[in-house]
This record gives sequence, C-alpha cells and structure tokens, in this order.
Amino acid sequence: MSENPSLSNLLKEERRFAPPAELAAQANVTAEAYEQAKADRLGFWAEQARRLTWATEPTETLDWSNPPFAKWFQDGRLNVAYNCVDRHVEAGNGDRVAIHFEGEPGDSRSITYAELKDEVSRAANALLELGVRKGDRVAVYMPMIPETAIAMLACARIGAAHSVVFGGFSADALATRIEDADARVVITADGGYRRGKPSALKPAVDDAVSREGTTVEHVVVVRRTGQEVAWTEGRDVWWHELTQKQPAEHTAEAFEAEHPLFILYTSGTTGRPKGILHTSGGYLTQVAYTHWSVFDLKPETDVYWCTADVGWVTGHSYIVYGPLANGATQVMYEGTPDTPHQGRFWEIVQKYKVSILYTAPTAIRTFMKWGDDIPAKFDLSSLRVLGSVGEPINPEAWIWYRKHIGGDRTPVVDTWWQTETGGIMISPLPGVTEAKPGSAQRPLPGIAATVVDDEATEVPDGGGGYLVLTEPWPSMLRTIWGDDQRFLDTYWSRFEGKYFAGDGAKKDDDGDIWLLGRVDDVMLVSGHNISTTEVESALVSHPSVAEAAVVGAADETTGQAIVAFVILRGTAAETADLVGELRNHVGATLGPIAKPKRILPVGELPKTRSGKIMRRLLRDVAENRQLGDVTTLTDSTVMDLIQEKLPAAPSED
Repeated sequence: MSENPSLSNLLKEERRFAPPAELAAQANVTAEAYEQAKADRLGFWAEQARRLTWATEPTETLDWSNPPFAKWFQDGRLNVAYNCVDRHVEAGNGDRVAIHFEGEPGDSRSITYAELKDEVSRAANALLELGVRKGDRVAVYMPMIPETAIAMLACARIGAAHSVVFGGFSADALATRIEDADARVVITADGGYRRGKPSALKPAVDDAVSREGTTVEHVVVVRRTGQEVAWTEGRDVWWHELTQKQPAEHTAEAFEAEHPLFILYTSGTTGRPKGILHTSGGYLTQVAYTHWSVFDLKPETDVYWCTADVGWVTGHSYIVYGPLANGATQVMYEGTPDTPHQGRFWEIVQKYKVSILYTAPTAIRTFMKWGDDIPAKFDLSSLRVLGSVGEPINPEAWIWYRKHIGGDRTPVVDTWWQTETGGIMISPLPGVTEAKPGSAQRPLPGIAATVVDDEATEVPDGGGGYLVLTEPWPSMLRTIWGDDQRFLDTYWSRFEGKYFAGDGAKKDDDGDIWLLGRVDDVMLVSGHNISTTEVESALVSHPSVAEAAVVGAADETTGQAIVAFVILRGTAAETADLVGELRNHVGATLGPIAKPKRILPVGELPKTRSGKIMRRLLRDVAENRQLGDVTTLTDSTVMDLIQEKLPAAPSED
C-alpha cells in the first residue's frame, strides 16, 4: 500500500480528551497493565483466566507447537454457562437483574440471575430430551428476545455448539449454514417485531429444513408474535410446552477449554460462507476481560446496553458471554431506533438509567442526521462510558456522540475487532487513554498488533499499510469449520507467521492506529491509494453532511474515480453549489487527488439489517452494472431510487 503524503490530514487530529478524573481514580485497569502484559504476555492471560471459575485449573496457558492452530488453557476444564449464570447465584447475587428486556411493541420484563439460571437449566434439559448431546450442533434463528440468549447458554451448558443465524437472513442463507454445520435442531420463533409489525421467521425455517439432505430432526418454536405458523407434527415443538415441563435444576458438566462453543458464519468474498469456530476457555477469558476493562464495568452499579443483534459476533461476545460472565445488568432491545419514534434509544437509556452504551457508527451518523434536538429531550446523565463498534468512526461522528449523547464528559472507546478475533483487540481504555476522535489508538494489554507494508515490514510512525496480529490471543478463531486449509489460506498466507485481518490501517505520528476499513475499500486513483474511510470522514466533517458512502468506480483516465453518496442534514438543500462546495472541502481536507469525481445526495444508503453499508451495490451503480444480491438489505427499494438519480448527477470535469 503506497503512501500519499497529501492524505495525512486526518491523522493529525489535534483534539484530545483526557479521562475524567473521577473515572481514572477508580478505573478497573491502569496504565501499568500494558507494561505487565508486555513483560509477561502469557502470565498476563493466565491471570485473566483466573477471573473465571474452573472445575480443573489449567496448568498450561498456550500450546503454540503447531501454529497457527492454537490451544489455550487446554488442560483446564470449565462450563461456560456455569460461569455466566450459576456462579453469580452461588455468590449471593441471584436477585441482581441480568437482563432488562424491552420489546418493540413496548412490552418489557426483567430477568434476575436466579431466574436466568432456572430458565437455562430447563432449556438444557429440553435439548437433552430432544437427543442433543455434547459435540452436536444447534442452529438458532431468532429475534432479539431473552430466549435467544437462554438457548445459546443452554447449548453451552450441555456442550453442544450453537450456530446463530441472523434473523434477517433468507431461507437460502439459513439452509447453507444448517447444512455446513450439520445441525440436528433449529431453535426459532414464530416471528419478531420490526418497525411496528410482526415479521415472520418460521416460514424461512420450514423452507430451509425441507431441502434434500437436511440433518434437522426437531424445530423448537418460541411464541413471540402469535402469528399463525405451519406445523409439522413429530418435528415441530413449542418452546414453552417443551421447557415448562422440565426441572429447573441441571448440573453443568465441565468441558475441556478447547471444546467447541459456537460456529458463527461470516460472508466470504467468494463462494460459501466461512464457519468461524470459537472454543470455550480462551474465548470466555478474553471476552470477559475486555468487557470488564474496555467499558470499566462495575457490575454492582452499572447498567450496560449493547445495541447489536445476537446474530452477529458483537451480540455473542458483548451481549451474551462477556457481560453475563461478569455478572452485569444489561438491556436487551428487540426493535429499531426509530420505532415508534426517533428518540426510542434515548427513552430506553432514560428508563433504565443506562451507564454504558455500545453502538455502531452507522447508528450514530443516523442520529446526527435526525438532529441534535432529539437526544436533548431525554435525561442521558446516567451515561458514563460510550463505545463504538463495527467500522471506523468518523472524527465528527465521534465528537457528536461524545457531545450530544455523552454530555461532553464521557470517554468514547472506539473498538476494533472481528468475528475471527472473538473479542476486542484495539481500543482506548476509558480510565487511561487520552482519546483521539476517530482512532482506535493502541492494542489492548496482552494483544500484539501492528501495521506492515507489502513486504511485512512494520511501518514507521506516520506510515500506512496492513493491520496484522503478530502473536496468538485467547479468543482467536481456531479454524474454519470443516476446512483447515481455507483457514490457512484466508488468514495466514499473506504474511508469513502473521494473522492478516484484511483491514488497512495507518499509524499517526504518535504511533496510534487508525483503521481504514477493508483493503477492498482502498481506491487506486492516479497511482495513489486512497481509503474510502478517509474520504467519508472528510465529507462528514462538513456541516451539511450527516452520512457518506464512498466507492471507487472504474475510470479510463485515473484507473479509479471517487464516487460519493451523501445524506444531507435536515436543514441542507441539495444544490449544484453545495455539491461543488463538498468537492472542494474534500480537496482542502485531504488534497486535490482525493476530490470525488461525483457526489450524489441521496435520501438513504443501502444498509443491511446489522447497519453495514453495502458499498459493493453502490459500486455496481457507479459502474452501471447489474446489481448484485440485495436480499440482506433492510430496504431494497433504496437502490432503485439511487439508480434513478445517478445519471443526473454532475461529475467533475
């Protein structure tokens, strides 16, 4: 990745935000943790493992004798569900609320750790009655309701690996994942609520499991919406009928630390999805530690809310396993941020006095677009730590988040990690780090990450290239399910002995890391590598722009031309003058080479239900190609409106 000196302005962010004195004085983690971990990395992780309850304490921290196939704490034995539930009850915290559930229609319920223990035990006994045993796989295709977490914990309790499939995926996507994992049971619901209406789930399951060669023996259905559902006698069973007849006691068996915990599928650039395999002891060690340290969690007093869906890794690590292992009280919300009104998130923060909020940059930019006045109507004074996850956050979105949600007083932790890494890898620590808007900054204690060039040489401060991980970490993926060679080829072949994350990154003059997104999203314009993230951040820093998505389109003259799609803030009017002003603004911020050839104001951007912008579809439009698969979009009609508008958009001479 060649370096362009004119594109370094974003890495000269001058704004700094020191940790609040009160938080720093009582922080869970201090600056000494970095030095301790550097002096003895394996000793550091062995210490974190002792935060869990083991049936058999591990004596060996890491077996790296056959890299890149790691074994962490392999002679130790534990039960993940016991660590997330039972031990808190045994410690006298059974009355503490584990989950405050808020349904989209407005229904709510709070579940204590004692109640959660009973529900997980009943569900574990129910799975055993259906014939599920240690080593089997169970597919989970559910809305954001407590039964989803209960199902996952029940699988962990009996040693069955779960494969959670996001409820927005199609029957085809579900069938592919069921087949690849050889799942014996599917746990689903009649439906969930989405934008004020019931959204069916059971029909997709019926379609997926009816296909030739299916391994599914039973479909367990949670009644959530009360919709009519087709029923196959002998295969289908209601969750409530199955679980309520079970005893509320179940003795959790301890499994080896490397026992499979879950498979989570992530899209491959080509071909079938990749089944990312995570195991038990190392994964739980890292997600529990990072949840406690990155968010400065005080389980006795904090109310934590991660707004992700359990169908994604963020939901696995920072809704189910990390928070529950730490005995946290958390909010689980079923719906969308604008149903029934655009202040829904802030209403929930106010209702439950949420103190830690973890959400995505795409949501933050949407809130910016809706206006500062909406969060201002609610009491957000309970918030003390804000987190960002999913993609690099633009500096201006970071500032808005801190100011309008955090009252200009809360630390913002911008976290980088992946499905494959299992847990957070790079992030500020809220009681330690002087934060820079837009930068994830430095690897956490015990994590070895850096930026290298094409020759795998670490770049100097101020340089850019590829983000790599140079040492194994406890929550790392162990392989791609059923395909060790694909695991090697995908993650370990680009740079010998190093895990290549697939992301571009730069170091600023202080050595802090700035993530630039997937290397696929780096454009080559007249021989210069330009990150889509940098151009998007430049556009969002203009007061008229709420959100931007940038793609590189084939261009005969420059190789690739920059095409930008922008959502204007409510008060901004779409004019030729404004488009010209935005072009010039990018040029002034990043250099003339980065000025977009086309800027197209649009009403909405194509997003998946997890909030990811589908840039490949925008690239299809910009290059006048037939659109690729749009089945994962929240609203596929968005692309029709963008296609209609593009020919009229002015381009730079």
